[in-house]
Amino acid sequence: MKIGEIEFGEKPVFLAPMEDVTDIGFRLLCKRFGAAMVYTEFVSAEALIRDVKSTISKLTISNTERPVGIQIYGRDVEAMVEAAKIVEQAGPDLIDLNFGCPVKKVAGKGAGAGMLQNIPKMLEITRKVVDAVKLPVTVKTRLGWNHEQLIITELAEQLQDCGIKALTIHGRTRAQMYTGEADWTLIGEVKRNPKIHIPIIGNGDIHSLDEADEAFNTYGVDAIMIGRATFGCPWIFSREELSFNQKLDILEELLRINVERIDEKRGILHTRRHLAATPIFKGIPDFRQTRIAMLRAEKMDELMQILEDTRKQLG
Repeated sequence: MKIGEIEFGEKPVFLAPMEDVTDIGFRLLCKRFGAAMVYTEFVSAEALIRDVKSTISKLTISNTERPVGIQIYGRDVEAMVEAAKIVEQAGPDLIDLNFGCPVKKVAGKGAGAGMLQNIPKMLEITRKVVDAVKLPVTVKTRLGWNHEQLIITELAEQLQDCGIKALTIHGRTRAQMYTGEADWTLIGEVKRNPKIHIPIIGNGDIHSLDEADEAFNTYGVDAIMIGRATFGCPWIFSREELSFNQKLDILEELLRINVERIDEKRGILHTRRHLAATPIFKGIPDFRQTRIAMLRAEKMDELMQILEDTRKQLG
């Protein structure tokens, strides 16, 4: 499987771009455990061209994590083109256009999945970004705005005609947000379309490599992207069976990385999402108070002590 000149081999599994999740520390862990490609947090085109410091910092990538994509979103054609040029200078392996984010602050303003209500502008942005940069350009989107507008089959052809090198499809509509089940049948339909010759990447409700294998075999996609199931679980990309202690070691490493990379307060906040979601604490009896203490801890030493006490209890 190839995107442009980037070789991935057969059935690659990617880490999805996610705001406040796919920072460089987490990406490097996912890469270590086998993610075939990783993506930065998505980047606002408007903030990028205004040179907002926190946005510019998201462009920091490491050669260790390659291949890596940077994803941008926005609703203005000129801003998206200018942002793509800025991103190209950061040296990623590809640029991804986000036409799939469903959250109100993005889609409600016409960006992300909001573009599903303005297909001519979506296609104009895509065409002009492709023309403006030398890097491969890819797109991530959804099945449609709602179940009355399941337009992905035709839209995939239109986006391909704009010159993109791959298309990622999340198997939900914007109206679904992240509720219900992802519908992979339409993703498979796009892949089987004889007019489609670019790679099709499936996304939605994949929680393990076994589920990824099943989706590859059933729907014939070229790659699979995993998003929310990676929270607190960067080892999801590995077929190796890890012990509780090994998994806890990895979460503690992530905590140290985040504190060193940012600072103690924000590093802990950045790690909380992973500690709250990690499957290693699921189903433990009488764990509620420990979980609350873990998610309230504001000092590195305090949080590490809670994790180590948990290790003694369960490891």
